[in-house]
Amino acid sequence: MGLEFEAVRAPELQGTAWFNTPQPLTLADVRGKLVLLDFWTYCCINCLHVLEDLKYLEAKYAGRPLAVIGIHSPKFTNEDDPESVRQAIARYGITHPVMLDSGRRTWDAYGVRGWPTLVLVDPRGYVLGRVSGEGNRARLDAAIAQAFDLLGQAEALDPTPLPVRLEAESGAFSPESPLLYPGKVLADEASKSLYIADTGHHRIIRTDLDGGAYVTIGDGESGATDGDYETARFRAPQGMALDAARNCLYVADTGNHLLRRIDLETQSVTTIAGTGEQGLRRTEGGPALSTPLNSPWDLCLLENQLYIAMAGSHQIWVYHPANETVAVFAGSGAEHRTDGSAIQAAFAQPSGIATDGVNLYIADSEISCVREIELADPEPKVRTLAGGDLFQFGDRDGRGDMARMQHPLGVAWVPVGAPAGGTLYVADTYNHKVRRLDAATRDLSSFSGKSSAGFEDGPPLMARFREPSGLSYARGRLYVADTNNSAIRVVSLPDGSVSTLALPGLCAPGICLPG
Repeated sequence: MGLEFEAVRAPELQGTAWFNTPQPLTLADVRGKLVLLDFWTYCCINCLHVLEDLKYLEAKYAGRPLAVIGIHSPKFTNEDDPESVRQAIARYGITHPVMLDSGRRTWDAYGVRGWPTLVLVDPRGYVLGRVSGEGNRARLDAAIAQAFDLLGQAEALDPTPLPVRLEAESGAFSPESPLLYPGKVLADEASKSLYIADTGHHRIIRTDLDGGAYVTIGDGESGATDGDYETARFRAPQGMALDAARNCLYVADTGNHLLRRIDLETQSVTTIAGTGEQGLRRTEGGPALSTPLNSPWDLCLLENQLYIAMAGSHQIWVYHPANETVAVFAGSGAEHRTDGSAIQAAFAQPSGIATDGVNLYIADSEISCVREIELADPEPKVRTLAGGDLFQFGDRDGRGDMARMQHPLGVAWVPVGAPAGGTLYVADTYNHKVRRLDAATRDLSSFSGKSSAGFEDGPPLMARFREPSGLSYARGRLYVADTNNSAIRVVSLPDGSVSTLALPGLCAPGICLPG
């Protein structure tokens, strides 16, 4: 079969909530179909990559009796919340049924040991085989094709599609929102500009620091097209970095596995790194346009070098504009928390990056940590400032290893001389709050937002966010990409009070023509 062969009776599906379907599904409901179970959790970058394989297989075998069912077996506490899962399903465009496997009961019944794991079940309810990890599209495709060949003459096959009721069409979400799941934000005090990665609308918004005089970059359709502002296309863009000397904006075009450059003078978009294919093999780098990237998630420019939080390969890379090359800067590629030299260190899905002009700071999401890369030494060194490890997370103020966060995705440096300056601020994404971290003492403290998801402005202990993912500082304020609220929030320093940035006249792509 091309998979690990089993041929044992498939355990029943035991979930606490179902999505994209009008009723819970049992194995009896899918009898007569070849069933592909995807054990995943939405924090996991490898799981997100596998979603692309599933979309490919669903399209290839459309009209055949293949049923894909997602088994969402949560790692983090926040991922056990049905509303959080519902948001993730809509955000990533998942159209097959998904079951929330609270307590990982179905995970245990199938003997799953890691995310992602895919299990193939035959029309009689027997497990045919399984495969773990990403990069297995060809093996899955071959196994499904072989199974259909063997089952082709069987009368028991049932090609009737499973009943579907998409969460994205439930009315709980608004694709017509002016912003849709913004992932990152970049504020620049010198130019009085604010750049927003409008991730769900596949575009970049440039506005001023008060939300006026905006410009949209990209036509809002998913793609990888270079060109002017009106015709260029991105796919789920995330982090950005401004190069004032070159008058350009660098963009981590995450869904395309590319780096893009926006020329702010000519108003044009150009691809500068990546091939458009996900880089699955470990590499030290090379010519930028012939080296595959792996989910670049955030960017930081320092001394003419563009540092990249390469979430998919668990590394920090660097792009050299002068010779147009990319290279691994730190991280072995192993998914761990390991401090030490840049070569020996290990990260776990780094998703945010910032600098104080001397060091780099990393939001290392899967180990719920903030890391520091000291650049001043002859050899860069990595150390952990605060947080736990792969399965050590929570919501606890404290110093260093005693502190706990939950899947932080963003980090910002507020400079000395600014209100509450010389301090790191962290988007503690799954705790729905902004934290403050003293890099010298390693003390982490809660700063703004309750620990429960919501959408409320006001004083820091009353305000609420919903999975904030990006931070940037300018003019005495932190700008927050409040992802699941599809909004930009503004946190006043030093008091931590929160307001929502108004974007008058901004429209979703194709909804209106602001003038």
